[in-house]
Amino acid sequence: MPNPYLPLWEYIPDGEPRVFGDRLYVYGSHDRNGCDKFCDHRLKVWSAPLSDLNKWTCHGTAFATKDFRGHAKDTNWTENELYAPDVVEKDGKYYLYAYIVGAKGCVAVSDRPEGPFTLLSQYRYNIENHYDDGTFIDPGVLVDDDGRVYVYCGYQGSYMAEIDGSDMYTVIDGTYKLDIIPTAEPHKFFEACSPRKINGRYYLIYSPQKGSCLDYAISDSPTGPFEYKGTIIDNSQDYPGGNDHGSVMLINGEYYIFYHRMTNGTIMSRRGCVEKIEILPDGTIPQVEMTSLGFDRSLDPFDVTKADTACVLKGGCFITERNIFDRTVTGITDGCVMGWKYYDFGNDDDPYSIKIKIRGMGCKGKITVHLDSDESEPAGEAEFDENGGIVSAALPAIKGRHAVYLKAQAAYEGWAADMFRGRQLFEAEEFVFVR
Repeated sequence: MPNPYLPLWEYIPDGEPRVFGDRLYVYGSHDRNGCDKFCDHRLKVWSAPLSDLNKWTCHGTAFATKDFRGHAKDTNWTENELYAPDVVEKDGKYYLYAYIVGAKGCVAVSDRPEGPFTLLSQYRYNIENHYDDGTFIDPGVLVDDDGRVYVYCGYQGSYMAEIDGSDMYTVIDGTYKLDIIPTAEPHKFFEACSPRKINGRYYLIYSPQKGSCLDYAISDSPTGPFEYKGTIIDNSQDYPGGNDHGSVMLINGEYYIFYHRMTNGTIMSRRGCVEKIEILPDGTIPQVEMTSLGFDRSLDPFDVTKADTACVLKGGCFITERNIFDRTVTGITDGCVMGWKYYDFGNDDDPYSIKIKIRGMGCKGKITVHLDSDESEPAGEAEFDENGGIVSAALPAIKGRHAVYLKAQAAYEGWAADMFRGRQLFEAEEFVFVR
């Protein structure tokens, strides 16, 4: 399924992917459209069969700090928002590690990976001057092959501890360790710990001080030291960036990085995305770009592409949602660029046309169509007027795999052009290639 991989109305950032049985589960925060706050007072779980990663099911509220439509709140000490959870399986039970902003964190349990989860306990620990006073910020949990359990946490500083596997919430005395990922160069830890064990190596995926990135470090031991290796993905690359939080998962024999992208011209209202990655024999992960692909190998030019699936937004344009059915790219001014990667145009010799549905904003201009780079020569152009509607550009025969970019250009020249400078030209809704 193309990015974002969940329905376009859903906002699940901070995604922790887990494979349990024959399904892929995603555990994340729950953002709200058009909101000025991160996250929500409830956690939702989504899953898809490994045999069809286009068929996602929402299992509803799994845990909550406030009552919600028949789901009674699960905490009696706080009603603060829930951030960035993780879920692991041990001995046939599924354990949810909940980060509650500004309050004591906790662990909940279920017989099913989708929940709902029942409160088990707050963390129990005997640590003097605990880094975050029992919040356990951004908990990432690792159940090692020998059954030992480790939790990794932190915000502007990291720590880890071993958890008693017999109850899954008690920190074993003497295992607390600060700065498991240093804040100094080159690691530059900021937040969002996520541990993984891959091919015998221990990985910590995390967000560095450049918060739009997901970086990683590797160790031969779950307790470190961890050697910095680099960046996996950066959600500010030709896109309005913000923070990032995610992890790596092996799915059907291939590795993927889960991350999120911002909408609404803010650093909130984040949607989950995924990119295929490669883990080299030495354990390193080459950095990948953001694409529109998700779990798909390529985009089909004959399918309608929703504008809000763009993986490139340059010049100040951004995605906004009016209602659950209506999302556009807005803020499009002269020179703004929108891009989608990658389409498979096949090998036929017939020329294409592109049909673009736009919402007029009282301006005139044209949309140029570019392949592979927004700096390439235009393959075609579509003129638009004050009313918008459906505009068309004739294109040549296109073969093979290409990124597609649409660039906005105002029609105003001469002494009057300054009067229109900075004006929004149109909003982009969707487009399709035809023959």
